[in-house]
Amino acid sequence: MRFEQSEALKRLPEQFFASLVGKTQALKREGHDVINLGQGNPDQPTPQNIVKAVQQAAENPDYHKYSPFRGHSFLKEAVAKFYMREYGVGVDPETEVAVLFGTKTGLVEISQCILNAGDSALLPDPGYPDYMSGIALADAKPHFFPLLEKNHFLPDYDGISDEALNLSKLMFLNYPNNPTSAVATREFFDETVNVAKKHNICVVHDFAYGAIGFDGKKPTSFLESEGAKDVGIEMYTLSKTYNMAGWRVGFAVGNPSVIDSLNLIQDHLYVSLFGAVQEAAAEALLGDQSAVNELVETYETRRNALVNAAQSVGWDVTAPKGTFFAWFKVPDGYTSEEFADLLLNEAHVVVAPGKGFGETGEGYVRIGLLDEPERLEEAMERIGRLGVFK
Repeated sequence: MRFEQSEALKRLPEQFFASLVGKTQALKREGHDVINLGQGNPDQPTPQNIVKAVQQAAENPDYHKYSPFRGHSFLKEAVAKFYMREYGVGVDPETEVAVLFGTKTGLVEISQCILNAGDSALLPDPGYPDYMSGIALADAKPHFFPLLEKNHFLPDYDGISDEALNLSKLMFLNYPNNPTSAVATREFFDETVNVAKKHNICVVHDFAYGAIGFDGKKPTSFLESEGAKDVGIEMYTLSKTYNMAGWRVGFAVGNPSVIDSLNLIQDHLYVSLFGAVQEAAAEALLGDQSAVNELVETYETRRNALVNAAQSVGWDVTAPKGTFFAWFKVPDGYTSEEFADLLLNEAHVVVAPGKGFGETGEGYVRIGLLDEPERLEEAMERIGRLGVFK
């Protein structure tokens, strides 16, 4: 027998990058040396103090039982201390923190917490594709706002119609930004708070790359703006800051009513994270932070190597200000997908076509800083030999 999928599953967007993964694997099977810069998977190991923490904690028989549904208090207290240390933001650990199974989970859940069928949400274009997944499951409607280079890849709120703003109950933001690598200012977040208050919009700031800013500039937290907790939340993952992508641990911080809704939906879906992972997460947030500083230095070194090598082969590019991605324009005469296919098939270099992140992503490719400088330089040399930059 074959059972039909629910209407909710049928609404889910197609995974644009699935075909790219298939093409990449096929070339590898043929024995080609493929430089894969199309993914967003950190390539460095988790710091040893965190690994040792989970190893020791795994022996604690208390953690062999179900964890508290809403997470251990010690982890939520660690989050509060982390936010005060890093951003000077006071957080109530019991009412303003939700423990998440990675922020990807939270970013899908939040739409189901806030939106009803037919409601509208504001999404960046280009943007992280999984924002759409939660909206589709909630049977809500997306309204996309463009992120344009002339606006430093920040939304122009004056360019969004009053109708769209008044109809929307939820808005997703993400700075430092995937895929554009742009960063946001305190002034922009102040403006965001004012817009959200005026139009009664819940803001969800995806702060996945919160630790990764270059040229000595630390990325700004949305919650640093006065009134931010009145209008929304911020989601922070340990995947990027601490190279814990496979550990699946993150948290949401901010508006108590939204945090309560996230906790409620998770009460019905999970029984929180393995206690040993929570203890290791607390160690990550409160322990030695030197590995984080070293990681940012590593990405900045890679960024510089990539940009210099790209410019040396004639590619007119702009250096990213944050994240572990670069957002480069494709040469004239190519779509983003055509150019990505050319690089894959002829240079055996994988990049992500900008179209996969939204219509406004057309004309760009996203390149991950997720290999050693020598490999990044080699990738640019291979691309240069194609003769596409005149």
